[in-house]
Amino acid sequence: MDRRQQKTRKAIFDAFNALLEQKKYSAITVQEIIDQANIGRSTFYAHFETKDHLLKAMCTDIFEHVFSETLLTEKTHDFSEGNRGMEERLTHLLYHLKDNRTNIRGIFACESGELFMDYFKEYLRTLFDQYMDCFDQNVPKDFVLNHLAGSFAEAVRWWMKNHMEPEPEIVAGYYIHLI
Repeated sequence: MDRRQQKTRKAIFDAFNALLEQKKYSAITVQEIIDQANIGRSTFYAHFETKDHLLKAMCTDIFEHVFSETLLTEKTHDFSEGNRGMEERLTHLLYHLKDNRTNIRGIFACESGELFMDYFKEYLRTLFDQYMDCFDQNVPKDFVLNHLAGSFAEAVRWWMKNHMEPEPEIVAGYYIHLI
């Protein structure tokens, strides 16, 4: 994507986020997003087919970096080197959610939160799949992945309701301790 396209995409994301903080996902129209982003209708549709595609793209943008194999140094944390075991990956994920809390809060603020959680769990299953050798092989893999993804997603929901306190390392530690 060139810089102009990135700027437009960011404007659409920001507009959508602002609207999510004000009203229900189902009540938001594409026209409202267009007006808030100050773009044309054709520009919106050049980037996204529907409002649902926009939500999925926002989630993908948030998650692709977090779940990538290569972790970069960031302003608030650095997991670019070292162990990168499950606890470190989860801590990195929590830091990334905290760093993107403005976008996350908007998504969680309404019924789109359930769609967000579904996308989130898909990514979590992929992450936890890398660590399946750590778990009892007598339990079906799909059951374990479902349990891990669901319980971590609920831990994130709890953490967000608590204003993202305590710190990510502590929350990841709680989760690892319980599993």
